[in-house]
Amino acid sequence: MISFKEVTTEEKSLRERRGFLGLTIMTKRTIGVIVAGFFTLFIAFSIRYSYGLILPSMLSSLAISKTEAGVIFSSYFITCTLLAPVFGTLADRFDTRVILTMFVAILGVGAYLMSFSSSVIQASIFFALIGIGHSACWAPVVTLVMRWVSQKRRGMIISIVDLGSTAGIAVWSMIIPVIIGGFSWRTVWVSLGITAFVVAGMNFFLIRNRPQGQPATQDQENAQQVQVPVKEAYKTIFRDSKFYLIGFSYLLISFSILIPFTFLATYATQELMIPYESAAGLLVVIAIAGAIGKLILGYVSDRVGRIKIMMLCGLLTASGTLGMAYAQKLSMLFIFSMIFGIGYGTLWPVYAASARDLFPKNYSGSVIGLWTLYHGLGSIISPVFSGWIIDATGTYVWAFILAMSCSLISLLLLLPITKTGSVAILN
Repeated sequence: MISFKEVTTEEKSLRERRGFLGLTIMTKRTIGVIVAGFFTLFIAFSIRYSYGLILPSMLSSLAISKTEAGVIFSSYFITCTLLAPVFGTLADRFDTRVILTMFVAILGVGAYLMSFSSSVIQASIFFALIGIGHSACWAPVVTLVMRWVSQKRRGMIISIVDLGSTAGIAVWSMIIPVIIGGFSWRTVWVSLGITAFVVAGMNFFLIRNRPQGQPATQDQENAQQVQVPVKEAYKTIFRDSKFYLIGFSYLLISFSILIPFTFLATYATQELMIPYESAAGLLVVIAIAGAIGKLILGYVSDRVGRIKIMMLCGLLTASGTLGMAYAQKLSMLFIFSMIFGIGYGTLWPVYAASARDLFPKNYSGSVIGLWTLYHGLGSIISPVFSGWIIDATGTYVWAFILAMSCSLISLLLLLPITKTGSVAILN
């Protein structure tokens, strides 16, 4: 039997480079990076989607309309959409620890300042600042995690890290009603801001840019991709009808899912007269169902094809939002929130993976970056337009019917490429 001391430095280094899950050795630094990535997404998405839960209290306190509430939320997506592609590139060139420490702290500053909002303009500026912070919380996290884990386990580990986003929504959906009940909506923003500062400090201490002695494989891959001229890549992409079909499908599904996240809690409390604590529980259901969908349907998409699962997501979100529009009882709202959540949780990884399946590998990064603009445009328009519809009609029902319609259209846009998507995984 060989003792730990008898293991050579070379053997120890080899074990550390093998990654984790399925192997016996995992470095403490690797665990730290995974934990930091999980909690970065945890707080980033907590702050993003807590807005819909805090909104019922903010509406009366700030005396704002649903349209103005949508403007505040849209300000976040404007800055986040414009800057996210930039930070995806910077993550390959600068110290990721600095990026994730600094911009999670900016996220915290924006959340803390939201507690001082007294007008639509102020709240929009502060929420735009949150968008700046969030723009550096996705691509850098994914890039960092890929450096620290083995290639065979990257998909599994990234999925685990990505669970931080749904876990954040679930946890804060339970915490926020307690804070508002005992204090006020402003205290919620203070609490979220302080939590972001804690995560920023965690990132500073736990994150290192890459394992010591490990070759910069990611940078090498990027270098190979750079060999393809940008103009040539874009010409190839823009001549492919699949790019536009999936892009507009992504825009519409992004538009659709943001309506429940913005107005579901307010709809339940103001129109259906459901207690606030129960309304907040709807987002817990969405988050839990989203995590289940992410893990199960993401795996199934490897077997049956991305396009089929993307179409299923459209059907699930359409069914969920239509049910929300006509549900009169809390029990029915929970059921339709669960259906919606499964579709919502599966959307992001499956749409992103389809770029790798349906386009040349050297172009997949460019495709995802361009699709992000479609997603951002849908997310920017959705809160304002749906808020205006609620103000104009005096009911939330038509906003949820609009969400259903957009989900169905997003599904129909994928029909022409169903056969291509079903075989792409095998190629």
